[in-house]
Amino acid sequence: MTASAEKFTRQTLLDVQSLTPSLFTLRTTRDAGFRFTAGQFVRLGVTKADGSTVWRAYSIVSSPFDEHLDFFSIVVPGGEFTSELSRLKVGDTLLVERQATGFLTLNRFVDGRDLWLLGTGTGIAPFLSILQDFEAWEKFERIILVYSAREAKELAYQSLINTLGEREYLADYAHKLTYIPIVTRELHPGALNGRITALIENGELERAACVELTAQDSRVLICGNPQMVDDTRQLLKQRDMQLSLSRRPGQVAVENYW
Repeated sequence: MTASAEKFTRQTLLDVQSLTPSLFTLRTTRDAGFRFTAGQFVRLGVTKADGSTVWRAYSIVSSPFDEHLDFFSIVVPGGEFTSELSRLKVGDTLLVERQATGFLTLNRFVDGRDLWLLGTGTGIAPFLSILQDFEAWEKFERIILVYSAREAKELAYQSLINTLGEREYLADYAHKLTYIPIVTRELHPGALNGRITALIENGELERAACVELTAQDSRVLICGNPQMVDDTRQLLKQRDMQLSLSRRPGQVAVENYW
């Protein structure tokens, strides 16, 4: 996959942090002309030793107003892109396409009272961007962030999540957020145990949120592994919650860059 020089900029890695042997975060410089909507993704490119460039889509973690760009990545064993990406160090160059895209944005919804953000693994990324933007806090009465990982150590950006309410522009809105961490492969204090779909089916997720998932009031963004996304969509469809399309507004939006 290639991109012409006019379609990308060269950015410098400012920070690389390993969360686990298979998960790491990246921070790069940001081109002054780069624009995106919270929840969107952009293609990143790494240049291999043979001079070829490999491209993959990554949701942007940072706020649309930050001076840098943050990304959250998993190392895919033998993966052509992530194997190269994980070897990069501070000061190295990362290619960033000029055009961000994606449908996991709040403009998918024309109404709604409660915003549900359901993410697994690195699928938390777009929701962190949305939560650092003011629009969600102004538009919805309640925001429920559901973040699922296999083990507690894989729950990234905990400091960011826990300190959102300390930001001056969100101080009067922090009460709207309910954060529900989920750990599937171990018991962890303060976290639910089980898959998101199972917790929806048995009602435990709604009990933890003290909010019901209903077609009338709930608007749901889903991001994570494709099977989880598909299974959750089917569960919500049973509650008369439909995918929101440009020609037909609905209650559910998902991302399709996998």
